[in-house]
Amino acid sequence: MASAYLRWLHQDENPEPPLILTPAQKRKNWWDYHKWHVAFSVAALAIAGNLLWSALGLGTPLPDYQVAYVGSNSLPEDTAAGLEQGFAALGEDLNGDGKVLVKLHQYTVSHTDTSVATAAAASLMGDILACESHFFLLENPEQFQKEYHALRRLDGSLPQEDICSAEGMYLAWTQCPVLIRFALKDYSYPVIGRTVTGSSRELTSGLYLARRGFRTEQTTAYPEGCDLLWARLTEGASI
Repeated sequence: MASAYLRWLHQDENPEPPLILTPAQKRKNWWDYHKWHVAFSVAALAIAGNLLWSALGLGTPLPDYQVAYVGSNSLPEDTAAGLEQGFAALGEDLNGDGKVLVKLHQYTVSHTDTSVATAAAASLMGDILACESHFFLLENPEQFQKEYHALRRLDGSLPQEDICSAEGMYLAWTQCPVLIRFALKDYSYPVIGRTVTGSSRELTSGLYLARRGFRTEQTTAYPEGCDLLWARLTEGASI
């Protein structure tokens, strides 16, 4: 009879048969080992998909008209919403999605906070280069034209490139009967324990309306439709 020593010495010559796992056991083992890899991969794909969705504008209604407000302070939300509604009421469904949508972009390029003004100026330049906004609501049209050379004359023609003056390129809000009739409600917003209210009409009465001029083949979306809206907005204007 073999001694215990000999049995120990030759123990690997007769190994135990390998454990055979069922398909269910294999799936469980795989999941236990890879579940965090799968979770991180799904999260990464979700983030990437959301960024791509937003970049392409998928799922977001596309505007028929785009308007750029350029001033020293942002307009209150109530005022901005009223302006979008006022433009939309006179507009048409240019992209055929069954609704008239106006997007108002706000650029506070004269803000007292330098970082805010710099960021707004960069965004505004991107808007101009991409030909996004067709209409401009300006606090200082002369300064705007001097810096960006983006406007055209009221008769639709382009000024010479070396002309910095905005003369003949804009209309005061108060010159346009159609704009004056916009149904703008008073605005309100909370500020540290109190609510600030004011008149949207007073805010807009100091603005000037202008439209984009194009020196290349690139234009804003639906330029013909935008020019028709310009004609409605400025109908009866005193020049």
